[in-house]
Amino acid sequence: MTPMATGSLRASAVLAAFFGLTVPLMPVQAILLRVSDRAARRFPHWYHRQVCRLLGVKLNIEGSVAKGAPVLLVCNHTSWLDIPVLSALAPVSFVAKLEVGSWPFVSALARLQRSVFVDRTRRLAAGDAANAITMRLQQGDTIVLFPEGTSSDGNRVLPFKTSLFGAVAGATVPAAEQVVVQTAAVVYTHMHGVPVTRAERPRIGWYGDMEMTSHAWGVLKSGAITVTIKVGPPVPLANFKDRKDLALKSERAIRRDVLAILRGRPDGDLVPVEPSQEARRTKVAAPVRKSDKWT
Repeated sequence: MTPMATGSLRASAVLAAFFGLTVPLMPVQAILLRVSDRAARRFPHWYHRQVCRLLGVKLNIEGSVAKGAPVLLVCNHTSWLDIPVLSALAPVSFVAKLEVGSWPFVSALARLQRSVFVDRTRRLAAGDAANAITMRLQQGDTIVLFPEGTSSDGNRVLPFKTSLFGAVAGATVPAAEQVVVQTAAVVYTHMHGVPVTRAERPRIGWYGDMEMTSHAWGVLKSGAITVTIKVGPPVPLANFKDRKDLALKSERAIRRDVLAILRGRPDGDLVPVEPSQEARRTKVAAPVRKSDKWT
């Protein structure tokens, strides 16, 4: 059997197993959402760990997400794989753009995981998003934010958009002293146990105008993938002056940790190059179809 045929056979088997696991469990989560908030938080965490095993994704986790406190988990964004990977890290919910709520099948999974949908095309919608995120943090949830506003090729961290922190930074968040901020640097480091080179990393990254279906099929065919997730220490939200301070410090921490993972060196030995002020003001130029990205 040729390698191409073997890859297609593997992808077909993984896809069948995914639907065989997922479809029967969707009604279970729907019931848990009605009867037990605690179980509804934890069940997707268990489910996504099984999904990662099915996909052949091995998690190498450094650090941990704080327990017993509401957490804003700030992450870099590389691929659709980030969703099961971060969900396998801890019980989390995501901030996603409004269009995700209309994607076939994916929208149902997102709603079952209690995602917060944000309409980034309307300024007035920011207040509704802030209220939704604030309410979830008050309930003790861990909320994942992808502040790059899009995904990258995995070789870099894009400038963070300060506007995406507006919902949680500042005096508008009640009980801000109880909320902690943590960073999570996500890097896909190996395929079949072999280190992924800079040129190969975009095979995993899902960015620009890549079409999701063909990219996902290619990932399913590729086999075992290792991802390293470095979780930063919890910092009280009240320690940040405003959303710009929160965005800049989070961006620097994630950029440092991503670079350390990519180079396999202690982060204390690295001095990451930061984007220029012009780059921070410039929007990502790559064309992105509305239906193709999570953030």
